[in-house]
Amino acid sequence: MKNKKAIIVLTLLIIASLFFIGAEWAGKTAHRLFHSYFADIAIPFGYYLLLVLLEEKYKPFKKWFIKAGAVFTLCALSETLQYFDYYALASVFDPMDYVLYAIGVLLAVFADRILFKRMFDFWD
Repeated sequence: MKNKKAIIVLTLLIIASLFFIGAEWAGKTAHRLFHSYFADIAIPFGYYLLLVLLEEKYKPFKKWFIKAGAVFTLCALSETLQYFDYYALASVFDPMDYVLYAIGVLLAVFADRILFKRMFDFWD
């Protein structure tokens, strides 16, 4: 579990550094897309990886679809609350965010179930 924790922390630090670096260097359109949508992919990705750390302690989280469903539900609930002027993670309702949350979760599932398994012998 120590190795898994190190990989997850490193991955989350890389994501956090991308937030800080931003897209100031990119063109106007890429800059706008980054600031509008990067977090909508990165946050569910990170939440999913955090739930991977809880797999040993909470057995239901061993199943990838439980983690994916929980993360997507949390993010979708936050977005839905924004529609009704209750702000949780952000302050602007955008229906496109639902799609981006799903992309973020699916990328995390891909990283967990396929990519990390192939890269690291200890990943199960």
